[in-house]
Amino acid sequence: MGLTERQRDRAVGAVLGSAVGDALGAGYEFESAPLGSEGPRMIGGGLGGFAPGEWTDDTSMAWCVLEVAASGADLRTDEALNAIARHFRDWYETGPADIGTQTASVLARAGSRPTAAAMTAVSDRLHASTGRTAGNGSLMRTHPVALAHLDDAAAAAEAAWKVGTLTHGDPVAGEACVLWTLAVRHAIVEGEFDLHDGLAYLTPEAAGRWAALIDEAEREQPGRFTPNGFVVTALQAAWSAIVHTPVDPQRSERHLGDALTTAIRIGNDTDTVAAIAGALLGARWGTSALQGGWLDLLHGYPGLRADDLAALAERAVDATG
Repeated sequence: MGLTERQRDRAVGAVLGSAVGDALGAGYEFESAPLGSEGPRMIGGGLGGFAPGEWTDDTSMAWCVLEVAASGADLRTDEALNAIARHFRDWYETGPADIGTQTASVLARAGSRPTAAAMTAVSDRLHASTGRTAGNGSLMRTHPVALAHLDDAAAAAEAAWKVGTLTHGDPVAGEACVLWTLAVRHAIVEGEFDLHDGLAYLTPEAAGRWAALIDEAEREQPGRFTPNGFVVTALQAAWSAIVHTPVDPQRSERHLGDALTTAIRIGNDTDTVAAIAGALLGARWGTSALQGGWLDLLHGYPGLRADDLAALAERAVDATG
């Protein structure tokens, strides 16, 4: 699809906004450092001993998806999903400092050159045996799927589900990925927030359940949604932070930074909640809403900086058509 310059800016903003939220939240994860009145800064540290401005597993795994999207692949295909699965395993083999328990369990068992089918089978078996595979680790990396399928909401929903279930077999996690991916897509294309857009792509039972959860996030204050390692409370925390942070009509672009501050102040899994929120905030407000100082510091696996992520996002958008 032909995009306007503003839409292209928002598409890149989704990727950079998530990475910024990740790096901002990293130093405060699980109360690693106190959050002062001045708000979050890229202080590094956290659970992984990160450098200031370094992103964590959230953006590293998002890169694995974005790299394949930038090739022009349809993310629903076996070829694309195999490439993503192998990127995940390659990253895992570097011994990342901060990786979710659920994700680590699947990647450890999937083998050194996994296919998507093999990795999904491991994920499904783990869910069948534990019934506890609805962590936030697939939701945190779902936004690049939107860039690969800006021209087709149904394709984006299907791809979000397939990419998510590579590591998280619980249907609730897949539903969350569909909702957030379509919200990111809607924000890029239409320039507005709408988390309800994806409900039509869920089963009626799931849509009703999620509609109530979204309403709860809009009704309750953000601090209500902690702990937030569970995919449902992670999504609710991110959405509540966005909708409860006022938008200044005179300086609307400040909403991105203000809402990230709200998200990180919730506490608990701060890097992931801020990464999830940052993707949707960036998709709405674009790269122009991101502070230059943040982008100057931003870096991480596999040896990339903000400009590299932006270039990949541009390629993914160009490949959409």
